Order: sequence, then C-alpha cells, then structure tokens
Amino acid sequence: MKFLRSFDIEVIKFKEGQHEIEFLIDDQFVSAFEDNELVEKGKLTTRVIMHKGANLIEMEFDIAGHVRLTCDRSLEEFDYPLDIQEEIIFKYGSEEKEIDDNIYMITRDTPSINVAQLIYEFILLAIPAKKIHPDHRNELDEEDDSDIDGQYIYIDDQSDWEEEEENSEENEDTPVDPRWEMLKKLKK
Repeated sequence: MKFLRSFDIEVIKFKEGQHEIEFLIDDQFVSAFEDNELVEKGKLTTRVIMHKGANLIEMEFDIAGHVRLTCDRSLEEFDYPLDIQEEIIFKYGSEEKEIDDNIYMITRDTPSINVAQLIYEFILLAIPAKKIHPDHRNELDEEDDSDIDGQYIYIDDQSDWEEEEENSEENEDTPVDPRWEMLKKLKK
C-alpha cells in the first residue's frame, strides 16, 4: 500500500550518528491494517530517534496521543490516551530475519526499514485487554462483590495462638475421638 510506504526510513542515506524522524498517526494509518478490530480512529505522534552505528541501528520509539476505543461494558466510544516508549535494534548480518522481539537482522545493503508495522503493534500492545470508559472505571464488577464481603484472619504471634489452642483444649468437655487423643499425646 502506498500510504504505508511513507513510513519507510531510508537508513542507507543516513550517516552514522543520531537522527530524529517524526510520523503522524491518524485514522488513515489505523484503517490501513486489515486485521484491525480494536482501534478505528486515533491521533498520535510518533518520534523515532535513530542511532546509526557501524554494526547496528538502534531506534527509540516515542508514541504519544490518543486512540478511540469502544467500552466493553457500556459500548460507548471514548478516547484512550497512550504514551509508549519502545526500543528496536537492527543488527547487520548475512540475511534479514527476526532474532528476538526487539532485535532484527538486516543486510548492509538494506535501503530502507518500514516502521509502520512496528508502530501499529506498539499501539495494539498498549491497549488494555479490558477497555472500560473512564466514567465506569470506579464501578465494581459484579464478580468482584464477593471479595468485598470476605475477611482475612492474620495471626501475629505464633506463641499467642498456641496458648489459645491449649486453653481451648483444656476447657473442652466434649468426648474426643480416641484417635485424636493418640495424636495429641504424640504432639506433647
């Protein structure tokens, strides 16, 4: 797609050192990806700081702005703010391949690197799994109501607990199963 070619960084033209490139992300960028079901609109600014060295290219991505999401609870649309910092390393090698999530191998004669897919993935990874409108964030989930009613019991000092246990054993007048009596004798 022609539009995504505007996200090419022609690394072969840059000299060694630090360079800054800026991209504007808008609705057209988001709609360019076919598998996109999460984000339909957005307005972001992507600043790429590229450190070109003799053996590698280091790119720092700083993405800031907002995307339009649909609330999972109320189905209302809302703007979700994003502030993303990521780093990718491109090492020179004999072939082009992905070594790690953040490390790629490229050949020395690679003319340009397209960062559109990387930016798109950074945006998707920054979106929460549960998209809740800001007006509904303070409300409790129905399933979490049971947690509120629960109580926790903490024992601060083991010796206090043992004393209470011994006192309760002495005061019990109810008949005890003989097997438990045997176990109590073993304990002492």
